[in-house]
Formats: sequence, C-alpha cells, structure tokens
Amino acid sequence: MTKQSVVVPEVAVPTPPNSAPIFPYPPPRAAPGVAAVRNKYDYLQAQMDLGAAGGRINGWVESMRASSPTHAKAAAALVDEDHAAWMVKHPSALSKFDQIVAASKGKQIVMFLDYDGTLSPIVDDPDAAYMSDTMRRAVRSVAKHFPTAIVSGRCRDKVFDFVKLAELYYAGSHGMDIKGPAKASRHTKAKPKRVLFQPASEFLPMIQQVHESLIEKTKCIPGAKVENNKFCVSVHFRCVDEKSWSTLADMVKSVLKDYPKLKLTQGRMVFEVRPTIKWDKGKALEFLLESLGFADCSDVLPVYIGDDRTDEDAFKVLRKRGQGIGILVSKYPKDTTASYSLQEPAEVMEFLLRLVEWKRLSKARPKW
Repeated sequence: MTKQSVVVPEVAVPTPPNSAPIFPYPPPRAAPGVAAVRNKYDYLQAQMDLGAAGGRINGWVESMRASSPTHAKAAAALVDEDHAAWMVKHPSALSKFDQIVAASKGKQIVMFLDYDGTLSPIVDDPDAAYMSDTMRRAVRSVAKHFPTAIVSGRCRDKVFDFVKLAELYYAGSHGMDIKGPAKASRHTKAKPKRVLFQPASEFLPMIQQVHESLIEKTKCIPGAKVENNKFCVSVHFRCVDEKSWSTLADMVKSVLKDYPKLKLTQGRMVFEVRPTIKWDKGKALEFLLESLGFADCSDVLPVYIGDDRTDEDAFKVLRKRGQGIGILVSKYPKDTTASYSLQEPAEVMEFLLRLVEWKRLSKARPKW
C-alpha cells in the first residue's frame, strides 16, 4: 500500500478499477450549477461559493438535506457495492484487531474518543445524549491502561457531566477548551502537571453575544435548538421541518455578518459557529500528546475514534505523522482519512473492551 494510504502496516488490497465512486457522508444531492464532487469538504465549499445570495443559501440547504439520516439511509441502500469497496479501504477495526495491536508493540497507546455518535448514540435532543453505564465502565477500564481523552464539539463541562470520569483528559469546544485530570496518568512520559489550555478565551464575550442573538432570532423556528458550547455555538436542526431549513440558514448567516472573526461550519444536522483561529481537534490531539510527553516520540501509538466530519482534522494529523490509527464510526460510506471503521457505539464499546482484555493478558503473559 502506498505511503498516502497507510498509518500502520496493512495488507494492500486494490480497489476494483471500475467500481462506482464512493459516496461522501452525508451523500450529497446534485445542486444546480455544481458538478458532483467526491470530497465532502469540497462539496460543501462549492455549495457555499455559489454566486448569488440565494444560491449560497440553497447550497447550505442542500448540505443540510444531505446530512439528514433519512436521506443518508436511502442513499446508502443504493450503494451496496460501493459499501463493499469502501470496507476494503476502511476495514472493521474489530476484524483487524490483531493487526492493530501488533502495530502497538513496544509503544504506548494513547486513546482519543469523540463523544456524540461514538460513545453515545445520536439523538434528537442533544441534552439527552447519555452514554450507557456499560460504555462508561468500558471507558474507565481503558483509562486504567492507557492515557485517555474525550475530544468533542460540546462544552467541556457538559461532556464531563455526561461521562463522569475524573481520570480522563477532556477537550471541549472542538479542542478549544482542554483540561487534564487532577492526578496525571501514570502512563505519561512528562512530569505530572495540571493541564488547562483555552486558546480562544478572547472570543468568549463575542460567543455569548452570538448565542443570545441566535436564541432570539431562531425562536420562531419550531424544533431549532441553540446550544452554548462555551467557545462555539451550535444550532441544531435535527427536529426542524425541512421546509424551514432555508429560513434557518438565512437567520444564522444574518447574525454572523456582524462578526467577521467567527466562522460557520456544519456537522451532523447542526451548524457550528466557531472562532476563526487555526485550532481544531487535530491541534488538540497534538497538544495533548505534547502534554503527555509524546510530542516527538516514536514509541507512541495514538488511536482516535470519531464519527463526525470535525474528527477528520484529527485523522489527518495521524496520517501526516505517519504514526497512529484513525477509526471512523459510520454505518455508511464516508469520504475519510481514517484507516479503519466501526459501525456504531456498540462496536466502539466492543473494541474498547477487547483492547482492555488484550492489555490484561499481555501483562499476565510470562516474559522469557
């Protein structure tokens, strides 16, 4: 396999030459004047760059429609062959478990986990995205053997309230609010120190103003939910009637026109208002590795598991390092930089438990 397509040694399996193109996730619908684009980020940017203001809004609406689970499932049902080809490129982390742990020989595994859609199911009400007790026990067990961080777009305090594990590192607001445990992991190379990093602190008053404006502006849209995630604002439209999406997109953009230092991005059925600073989940991963003493080490294996397009920033960092394992959580083909895949949080839990059992057995195994 070429250098561009591996992070750890893998067996090369060529993609069928005449296979149909892989659908990005969510699979985009064709929009007038925009050619089909395989890469989801290129697609979204193309939609945003349409000439007229109405075209730009329509572009957002098409992207909103594409992120609808109903649309994604309907599209996925038509691409069984594409899914098989995609699984060749991004095999299950469970079926390739032995290969993954073999890559960790002589290295310290460091775990990075997204929250929504990875440790908890995606739900209509973001305030009800609870993780199960069994998942919590699995994450706690992982943290006993490996330094473990939760990296989420959510407010750090809110993620902590969901997870309730004080021994973890937490990176909220897409990595713009990072805090380590009071007691440092014994698996680190760095001297124990308190970790607290907030590179976007100056934006807090601005974010608060935008949050208040968006609540007032969108209150006439049934189902719209505005969430203050401290260093970013999320506008959820999962429960909004599709007929109102264009109006909602217009409202959000109208608020942001007075804030040039903020940018608008989109996740799974959510708009994200974020500072324009060059900081994301990938930067958070690098910061945490450095804090743990693994910045320039060859004896570390970062493992990042996530389901959202914002997790791609972390997958890209791992690939650029040529060191680490990215695992995408998705039931459907997505355009991704991750090397492996898992279908849903239940499979994430199974992978974590297998990792703990493997570590336990490797410690118990006699060394000759």
